[in-house]
Amino acid sequence: MQRRALFALLLAMAAAGASLPSGAQDKPPLKIVVGFPPGGSADVLARLMADALRPDFGAVVVENRPGAGGRIALNQVRRATPDGQTVVLLPSGPMVLFPHVYKKLDYDPVADFAPVSLLARFQFGVVAGPSAPAKTVKDMIAHAKAEPGKSSYGTPGLGTLPHFMGVLFEQKAGAPLNHVPFQGGGPANNALLGGHIQYKFDVVSETAEFHRSGKARILAVTGAQRDPQVPEVPTLREAGIDMEASAWFAVYGPAGMSPAVQNRLSQAFAAAVRQPAMRERMLGLGYEPVGSSPAELAAAQKADLNRWAAPIKATGVQLD
Repeated sequence: MQRRALFALLLAMAAAGASLPSGAQDKPPLKIVVGFPPGGSADVLARLMADALRPDFGAVVVENRPGAGGRIALNQVRRATPDGQTVVLLPSGPMVLFPHVYKKLDYDPVADFAPVSLLARFQFGVVAGPSAPAKTVKDMIAHAKAEPGKSSYGTPGLGTLPHFMGVLFEQKAGAPLNHVPFQGGGPANNALLGGHIQYKFDVVSETAEFHRSGKARILAVTGAQRDPQVPEVPTLREAGIDMEASAWFAVYGPAGMSPAVQNRLSQAFAAAVRQPAMRERMLGLGYEPVGSSPAELAAAQKADLNRWAAPIKATGVQLD
């Protein structure tokens, strides 16, 4: 009797296994590694992508490995087996800024990784607080030139992308500004709203509500086109400044992936971005959906590596 019961159980288990997708019983999940804590922008985007990819891949997990500005996650993926089961989702900074900022970087952003897909772009705003005398970018520049040393801008910290956005703005506009680094975006916001600094360079989605409520003013956006979150705000080019810069989120795998595996991943991520529900969610978060090929991501990375070399060098910032 016990033998018959055991045999029936084994048959049921075999039938259940046969009903799973091919390879699902032993194939490991697709792992998306994120170098930042849960709840942040990279983590939110990774979890949206995981949900969209599950019908295609079966099991997809997001693993948070925060620390060192994303470098811990990058090194984990750099050392992973290049079988297409482990990728990293990250903002552009570690791939295009860090090579110029850090004296010794423990990875090569080009040689150590295989580009998969550029998922989304996002842009920054030139934000004026309640103590700023400027109503427009031209006002801001005129005031900075007329009273050198009296215009300051805050950022989440030394060597961050907003810091270098400010440096590039100074170079393009010829406007002398004082950089005030804070320990994160929250303290910088408090200083701006409290009138301790006049300006801030920040992601548009982080400051759009302040702009709409009148607590602060976004004078211009840094991208090629106006931002749909604040469509009344001009681009810097429209404001007369020859500057265009944005940041992005992308997916990379370890170097050594076969072209077939690399293209399979790229097509899956790009298809997920093209889903109407995904596009709507991304736009709601302030991101411009892209979904590129590996070659397009590689070209974007190369262009930004070149773009940021001179502005970063001009600051003299070098981190250990």
